[in-house]
Amino acid sequence: MPAQELLSDLFVETLEQAMDGVVVIDANNLVVFYNRAAEALWGHAKSDVIGQNVKVLVPDQLKPHHDQYVNANRVTGEDKIVGTHREVEIVCKDGTTKWGSMSISKVCVDGENLYTAFVKDVTDAVKERQRIEMLSLVTDKTNNAIFITDASWNVVYINEGFTSILGYCDEDILGRTPISVIAPNFSKIELTKARRTFISGIPVKVDELLQAKSGQKLWCSVMSNPVFNDAGELTHVVTILSEITKTKLHEVLHSRMLGAIARDQPLSIIMESACHEIIRIMTDVTPAIMQVDDHNRLQLLSAPQLPSRFRKTLNNVPIGASVASAGTAAHRRKPVLVTDISTDPLWQDYREAIMPFGYKGSWATPVLGNQGETIGVIVFYRKDHHVPSLLEHQLVNALAPLCALAIEREEQRKNIRHLAYYDSLTKLPNRSMLHAKAEQALREVQQIKNDLAVLYVDLDRFKQINESYGQAVGDKLLIEIAERLKRKCLHLDICGRLSGDEFLLVVTGKRAKALNYFIEELRLSIACPLEIDGDILTPSASIGISIFPEDGNDIGTLMHRADMAMYQAKTAGKGRFAFFSHELNQLALERQEMEVELQKSIVNNELALHYQPQMCMKTGRLYGLEALARWSHPKFGAVSPGRFIPLAEECGLIGDLSRWALKAACQQMAIWRNKGIDIPAVSVNLSPLNFHDTDLCRLIKAQLEENNLQPSDITLELTESVLLDATPSTMQTLHDIHSMGVRFSIDDFGTGYSSLSYLRKIPIKELKLDSSFVFELEHDGTSQSLSKAVLQIGESLNLDVVAEGIERQEQYAILKKQGYHVAQGYLFSKPLNAVEIERWVIDAQTKMVPSST
Repeated sequence: MPAQELLSDLFVETLEQAMDGVVVIDANNLVVFYNRAAEALWGHAKSDVIGQNVKVLVPDQLKPHHDQYVNANRVTGEDKIVGTHREVEIVCKDGTTKWGSMSISKVCVDGENLYTAFVKDVTDAVKERQRIEMLSLVTDKTNNAIFITDASWNVVYINEGFTSILGYCDEDILGRTPISVIAPNFSKIELTKARRTFISGIPVKVDELLQAKSGQKLWCSVMSNPVFNDAGELTHVVTILSEITKTKLHEVLHSRMLGAIARDQPLSIIMESACHEIIRIMTDVTPAIMQVDDHNRLQLLSAPQLPSRFRKTLNNVPIGASVASAGTAAHRRKPVLVTDISTDPLWQDYREAIMPFGYKGSWATPVLGNQGETIGVIVFYRKDHHVPSLLEHQLVNALAPLCALAIEREEQRKNIRHLAYYDSLTKLPNRSMLHAKAEQALREVQQIKNDLAVLYVDLDRFKQINESYGQAVGDKLLIEIAERLKRKCLHLDICGRLSGDEFLLVVTGKRAKALNYFIEELRLSIACPLEIDGDILTPSASIGISIFPEDGNDIGTLMHRADMAMYQAKTAGKGRFAFFSHELNQLALERQEMEVELQKSIVNNELALHYQPQMCMKTGRLYGLEALARWSHPKFGAVSPGRFIPLAEECGLIGDLSRWALKAACQQMAIWRNKGIDIPAVSVNLSPLNFHDTDLCRLIKAQLEENNLQPSDITLELTESVLLDATPSTMQTLHDIHSMGVRFSIDDFGTGYSSLSYLRKIPIKELKLDSSFVFELEHDGTSQSLSKAVLQIGESLNLDVVAEGIERQEQYAILKKQGYHVAQGYLFSKPLNAVEIERWVIDAQTKMVPSST
């Protein structure tokens, strides 16, 4: 009987209405029943399945062997499929996949075995289980730590990563709050705040320092998400921990230390902040941070947990091969680990100082500067024999460069402060610091009604020393003078360098007699001879003194009036001192007014040139004229060159004055050329400052072209100090001017200290014997010898030699006999204005130079 006929109508109707898919196959594995639920499950219509081999409902990979598998159960009589329950993969008609829970029963009807499969759609359940399995893999195999708490905030689950990172297992934490185990120091206020946040449905993300089972502290990134049921009630909180100790150490230390640096906090406060952060992270070490001082010794910056008696030991620690851990690490520039202080030879001289406090080991790491030099040391002391942990290494690696930055920044600040307030050469306070210290001293003196004096000290002849022996010798002299002044300044006295060769002292507590004694001692101390680079120098200084309150009630006035008194002392002679007087003040006001008027006169062309003739001794004819500046002022009258030229040098007008003289001389020379007056050349005095002007050559060339003159029409007179100026620009200016054909003359030769070797390097054509050698020529054999020596120098270099300042016939005769080439002085003529010198030149053409007999 066909299988379909064996199924009763009742049986068929019942199976047709079943919620699960039902498939019945006969002994030939043909489908004889296929209900509506099965149609919905597989997507195949009943008409496509009934009468077909059941393989049409089986995934492709199982079809080749499916009949064999089913028949094996029939043949062997061992039903391995009947009564079983398993999940099967269902491939739908549209190609999609579902999962079914299948159970099979066997019915024997009239000797024929029918198999009935009941298939329940469990696709959603399988997917959920697979998702859970995947989640389980994630939680158990991830490197992160995961724990879940219930509504009572107790831990109900931890993953393998939690145990791996923090060391706790189930029995350590399940049923307990996580805070009580991994963050015992977490504040109750923060805990309450976090729980309120969870209840409101907001996740919490923080970085927190947690405690592992070993007691070690770890930085973790904590991400907690609340979980709610369908009723909106909090059921669980899922928390994921990521260990971020290494990066967080950098972040926290950078934040704390760089923040402290940015706030300009002292170095000790910055290092104390670092030590507290170490203590917060590492409970089993006691940190100390030290700095290398200017004397190459270690000084303690911070060690807040070390006993005070041992902290004292850590100051002034030498750096060497066997100086405990810190001194040795600084010496080696490598970390030094000592696990047993009681036996390690490095601690031989220091163990008695530390062992009473229970410390057994130490680890010192040098802090290196930009050049690889040791600038500090980080030391971890511990009360066990353990070696440094990975966390300690990470901590030191993060801390060392920050300590280096802070220490080097402090050194830079010190250098900047020193540069800002101290003279780099003498190390004395500079003008700014002097003024501040002097004002403070004055306030204190005013409060206690004490005495105060301001001493303005200016070295005599320093410019000549600098020019003669070189700047290096000048600098050494200034350093020595500064040391002598410092030795005299005791207690509350103040000493500093204003600029160049000028120093200032503020002396307190000395009345007239004691002050005079102090000044005399100071003057004698300065004047002691000293040897510099093989040369013996005997310095001296002019000292001006102002007294509080007689000469002023503020430090600015007192300094100004001490300066005025110093100029008065210098005028009186070298190595003198003078007290300020109100007459000096009046002179200073006049000098200031004269400076202003001199500047106006230069700008407005209100000065005049006078000319003094220079005569050729051999022929008696005119050799040339020297142009000399003269100033006649409506208020001051005829101002002596000896007054206004030094004034121009002091106030910086000498360069302008020299340029004016050059222009005026060229213009006058052009007038004489146009008139046919035979003047061979005119000499113009230039300041050394003029030769610093790289535009000087262009200016001279422009004046010659503008006035239609030849380079040979002018001679430039310069002082010996120009010869010592070896700067390339000055030398280039000299050679450029000489290459035009302009002659150079060295004025006042013999009065300076310049090396004669410079005469070979500079294109000089003429030397001028200074008038000081001529003054007593007829009565002084030394003067005659010196004048002859100057002549021999000039002749040996093929230079013309001019003797100036000749006033008497006897002087002229001696110089002519010695062989001098050119003579100049009042014996021939005083300096004359342009009109007068014209007449003189015309008259001189018919006269002879005074006879030597």
